[in-house]
Order: sequence, then structure tokens, then C-alpha cells
Amino acid sequence: MDNVDRRIIAALRTNGRVTYADLGRQVGLSASAVHERVGKLETAGVITGYHAVVDPTLVGLGVTALVSIHPTDTADDEDVAAELAELPEVESCYRVAGDEAFVVKVRVATVDALELSLGRLRRIKGVARTRSTVVLSTRFEGRPNVSDVDEPADGNAG
Repeated sequence: MDNVDRRIIAALRTNGRVTYADLGRQVGLSASAVHERVGKLETAGVITGYHAVVDPTLVGLGVTALVSIHPTDTADDEDVAAELAELPEVESCYRVAGDEAFVVKVRVATVDALELSLGRLRRIKGVARTRSTVVLSTRFEGRPNVSDVDEPADGNAG
């Protein structure tokens, strides 16, 4: 992956519906060259999909919490992760280092719904306890900055 690919990715992250012609103008390539590069990025698994970004509060999900999942001594991380994936309110799940096994982002309608969700999380086999942080406001999220990633030391971009 080279700097042009990174610029393509950055542009698509800003507007996933941009035309290949407009994308080409932004990165200095023809529409067909951009189309080919995007196809290669998709095939390689760099671009994994396209989706609409919605305002959670406008779809009834006004409460966000980050929940640390502390495992039992006999917990199987794969089983716990599979159970977490079954809960629709779990938006994101991160395997982390430290005392916790996972940190999950939960989005629900109300604080009462959060309480119910935490009860479901605690009932998962392998979960010893949880620690929750309620999000008061979101300044930004979901923005990996691929345009500033350093090139490999050997000069090969991938």
C-alpha cells in the first residue's frame, strides 16, 4: 500500500459514496485507475465494507457506555467473545491487555436499558464482573488516520 492508496482510503472514509471520477481528481489518477486500486484494496481486505454513519441519538440510542469485562479464572475468551457478539447492544468489542479481557461499547436507549444490558453481560459464562463508564459526550470516534501512517523502513509500501 502506497501513499496514493492511503489518500484513496482517507477520501473514502470521508465520503464512501464519492464517484471514481471525483476520487480520481482528489488523488490525481484516472477514474479507471482509482477503480482498479479500490478493487485491489477490497480484495486484499483493507477495505472491508461501506456503511451509513448514523447519529445514535436520532435512532433512539441515547446512552453509550464503555464496559470492561473481567473474566473468571476458567473463562474461554473465544466463548465470551461469541456471547458478546450475540448481544445487539454491543456495538464494538476489543480484546485488551490488563486485568480485563475485553472492553465493549454498548449503545442503548436509556439508563434503565443499560442496567438490563449490564445484567445480561454479567450472566455470560466466563464473566466474573464488569466495570462501566457512561459516556457523557462524544467528541469524535471511528477515525483511523491512514494518511499519516509511516512507510515501512525498507521503503516497500506493501
